[in-house]
Amino acid sequence: MKILYAVQGTGNGHLSRARDIVPVLQKKGEVDILVSGMQADVSLPFPVKYQFKGLSFVFGKNGGIDFVSTYLKMDLRELLHDIDKVPLEKYDLIISDFEPITSWACKQKKLQCIALSHQSAVLSKNAPKPKKKNALGKAVLKHYAPSTAQYGFHFSDFDKNIFTPVIRKEIRELKPVKQNHYTVYLPAYNDERLIKNLEQFKNVQWDVFSKHCKETTKSGVVTIQPINNEAFIKSLASSTGVLCGAGFETPAEALYLKKKLLVIPMKAQYEQQCNAATLKTMGVAVIKSLKKKHHWIIKDWLAYGKAVPVNYPDVTEQIIEMIIAKHCRKKTLHPDFKNQDSFHISRHKI
Repeated sequence: MKILYAVQGTGNGHLSRARDIVPVLQKKGEVDILVSGMQADVSLPFPVKYQFKGLSFVFGKNGGIDFVSTYLKMDLRELLHDIDKVPLEKYDLIISDFEPITSWACKQKKLQCIALSHQSAVLSKNAPKPKKKNALGKAVLKHYAPSTAQYGFHFSDFDKNIFTPVIRKEIRELKPVKQNHYTVYLPAYNDERLIKNLEQFKNVQWDVFSKHCKETTKSGVVTIQPINNEAFIKSLASSTGVLCGAGFETPAEALYLKKKLLVIPMKAQYEQQCNAATLKTMGVAVIKSLKKKHHWIIKDWLAYGKAVPVNYPDVTEQIIEMIIAKHCRKKTLHPDFKNQDSFHISRHKI
């Protein structure tokens, strides 16, 4: 069985999830990996068969996406050329984690494309949504990477095809402790703004991981350092709490490690607004932006915030088995897997 696993390379979450999904897929068949995008700080420990520029959103420095830079880096001619040249016909199963080139190539060639992503879960009618509607943001999320079947990961299993997060093995194996620092990952803000706001809180240490610096610097209670996977995991595991954007993987890992969590969704980013709405229903602290008027919420969170309990079992292999059973042209199954109905029963018993 030949499998193509296509991954969005904008942001770190998709590639972090791939590090655990790819080994499961490799147990089922011959796997080729396709990556498009160029904003991630996480690499894959597997050979990548196809690498494309894709459609990348560029992080800004004031809490949102830099739309000008995003537009200037976009090359639609190259994108259409890449869509035409991907040799999809030789694969028995094509899975896309919000990757547009593969998704649109499948649509063009009328092939099955199985979406396995957080975005699929966000679009579910049963997943929480922000009070303020965003028709454009929703449309972009829906049409960015079209698919013929959708399976999603979210902070809770809101629907029959929505599952709790894939927590990477290196996080599951940690033994978390609590020290007097807070881990910070807010890539949409520049270092100066982070320092200006965080230095107002003198009684804790802020361990900031930045996309905008090349070497470690310290300003009072704020340490700014380049993004490094091992250093970030070490800081996360030993932190008292986590301050981050309302993405998916970092908040999910913080919740899994029983860290108290405060999130700031990116401006004009519908997916993060949806994530923030979901986390808020769970009891996670949320602020709209990193501004002085919200400092009282940060102060209250530092003093009284608590971890929100979650249950995130490792069911990745069961999910892959189900997808193979339903969608692979050569339905090669693990002998322990019987049918989709038994999967759903076992999932709710975990």
